[in-house]
Amino acid sequence: MAVPKRKTSKAKRNSRQSANMKKSLPGISICPQCHQPKLPHRVCPNCNYYDGKEIVAAE
Repeated sequence: MAVPKRKTSKAKRNSRQSANMKKSLPGISICPQCHQPKLPHRVCPNCNYYDGKEIVAAE
């Protein structure tokens, strides 16, 4: 089994992990019905519309 010869320094460990910090959230689009931010290709959580049609009946 491979065993490291030396302890990995904090700088080496942090620089390796810093690539994951650069990942960002998916793009946010604006709903054409209610003009609220929503995730693309998903039903709007505010007005329940998708592609100009009401998908989930509002209560």
